[in-house]
Amino acid sequence: MDFDAVADELYGLRPEHFTTARDTHAAAARKAGDRALAERIGKLRRPSLSAWAGNLLVREQPDEVEPLLRLGEGLRQAHHDLDGAQLRELMRRQRVLVSTLSRQAAQLAAQAGRPITPDAQREVENTLQAVLADPDAARQWAAGRLVKPLDAAVGFPAVAQDAVRPAPAVSEAPPPTARRERAADETRRERLTKAREEAGTAENDLRAAEEEATVAAHDAQSAKNHTDQLRQRVSSLAEELERAEEEHRQAAAAERQARERTRFADRRVSEARRRARSAAARVERLTAEGR
Repeated sequence: MDFDAVADELYGLRPEHFTTARDTHAAAARKAGDRALAERIGKLRRPSLSAWAGNLLVREQPDEVEPLLRLGEGLRQAHHDLDGAQLRELMRRQRVLVSTLSRQAAQLAAQAGRPITPDAQREVENTLQAVLADPDAARQWAAGRLVKPLDAAVGFPAVAQDAVRPAPAVSEAPPPTARRERAADETRRERLTKAREEAGTAENDLRAAEEEATVAAHDAQSAKNHTDQLRQRVSSLAEELERAEEEHRQAAAAERQARERTRFADRRVSEARRRARSAAARVERLTAEGR
């Protein structure tokens, strides 16, 4: 059993099937004596609905992966070079490509039997934006094993419609107060980023729990329907058994009556046979006397 093969299989499944399949593979690895592999498999986490849709896009539309990655490289280079004209053109392509790919992801999810919500589709768009902005995010997405949507907060800074003007080559060092304010701003940004990450994780956990609850409710309803069907069948069989028992009682009574009639008829036959023998003997006797 190969870990990468198992991981690729699991992250290609619909989210509601992930946990059962993962536990089955982990159990098989333990049974085969490979505890390390079993632990690695057991640590794999179920993807959120939007992460699964993003993985599905990578798997089902591999030709779309490279164009998005190349566009991200171009955007990052244009930002680095402060090339306003190039940035405007690439950002126009960015909007078109992200919109197109997010719709494709939604269509693929629907075709796979698990339509995604509008919120999940927006998370797919955020993931694609993060792929364009961050090389690490691009590598995660291209692997097709996302567990949660990627954060697009690392996105590109706004670009003016006019050409970007380079900053002066030399600038004076900021005064101490400005440095403190800048440090405070940096701290606030870090705290905000961490809070966003925690909120995103909590939201993903909530969605996963809601999806599990939906699946559990569906399973419970299916079980109830099956129970109702079996209850109706038991009731029908009980009625049929009662009718059969009544028919059996009637048949037994008819058998007893028939046996009684048979015994009565046998007695009549015996009596008639006796009378016939007696009459035959009398006839024979009278005949002998007449000679």
